[in-house]
Amino acid sequence: MKRILISLIAIVTSAVLFSQPLQRVSPEKAGMDPNRLVRVDNIINSSIEKGEIPGAVLAVVRDGKMAYIKSYGNKALYPKIEKMEVNTIFDMASVSKPVGTAISIMQLVEQGKLRLSDNVAMYIEGFKGYLDTETGKSIDIRIVDLLTHTSGLPPYAPAAELVAKYGSPSPQGLIEYIATCKRDFRPTTKFQYSCLNFITLQNVLQNITGVKLQDYTQKNVFDVLGMSHTTFNPKPELYNMIAPTEKQKDGTVILGLVHDPLARLLNGGNSGNAGVFSNADDLAILAAAMMNGGEYNGKRVLGNLTVETMTRVPAEVSAMGRSLGWDNYSSYASNNGNLFHPTKTFSHTGYTGTSIVIDPVSKTAVILLTNRVHPEDKGSVVRLRALVANVVAGSIVK
Repeated sequence: MKRILISLIAIVTSAVLFSQPLQRVSPEKAGMDPNRLVRVDNIINSSIEKGEIPGAVLAVVRDGKMAYIKSYGNKALYPKIEKMEVNTIFDMASVSKPVGTAISIMQLVEQGKLRLSDNVAMYIEGFKGYLDTETGKSIDIRIVDLLTHTSGLPPYAPAAELVAKYGSPSPQGLIEYIATCKRDFRPTTKFQYSCLNFITLQNVLQNITGVKLQDYTQKNVFDVLGMSHTTFNPKPELYNMIAPTEKQKDGTVILGLVHDPLARLLNGGNSGNAGVFSNADDLAILAAAMMNGGEYNGKRVLGNLTVETMTRVPAEVSAMGRSLGWDNYSSYASNNGNLFHPTKTFSHTGYTGTSIVIDPVSKTAVILLTNRVHPEDKGSVVRLRALVANVVAGSIVK
């Protein structure tokens, strides 16, 4: 009996430690001026008053500790008003690309299961390269081209047409379309942000591992780090914690299902471009791990050199500004603000209003989560993200 009790205590203790959030400290202890940092409150509240967003959660990580976390406004305005809480779970939209897909792909790289220079056609049957009309030769599209959005794949796919043709969901129909659709330019010659790049990466991973992306990331990334409120296709018991997104024509709102049409209608929520649901505490853990060589609380998801490679813009496409799954200084990186490191800061945004900015030089992360598409897809957070990043950066005094 005594052994059983000891075993149960050990299991419970292990579970608590395993899902341990970042230690909360005052801004002063994190080397930040609280009088400067508190300016973010007025900026975010002003955005709410203007109707740009219904509410928000802001988390600031410094040196692996939570220096600031606060909720603002409401998580829902329709069908009833619900207050925003710091533990609210958000549809991360395209933040899923680095948080779920890219980290998982980089794990396969460091496990020796693929190379960044590998031709995508090695892993997806019938995947076409770029046809050079002058020479008649096919130019390979590589894994690294997908990660840096320099592959030449179109930005998106006609979701309604594909549903009409293949039904819903139809992951196979979607990848068949991507494998043969028109390539817009020769790989590495331009930057074009594309959801199709990361749906392709999803299929590469699934063909290598034999498991769905959502299952791979849950086991090898989210669960390892103790991100207990992060998942694809959240279970109904989590719905009361989730911020709803867009109101539909029938009067319902999207809740607990990914907002992105390709991810929801074609991929059934298991998608490389969108589909992760998470909250500020969990993303803070991930940010801390990325600023600590891929490790948090004794749990490692990436090697030190893997993190360095992942967050560095490849020399071949240095003018484009995209690292492997992250955005360092492309035309999409305005959310980084003006004060964090100009080339080493890496970040990503999500269509629903989410964003994460990580500056490894100052050891600071800014996680700003909003559901700007609720109740209607009219809100804007482009300027807000940069203003918040600047205030956070400006509050660093040590």
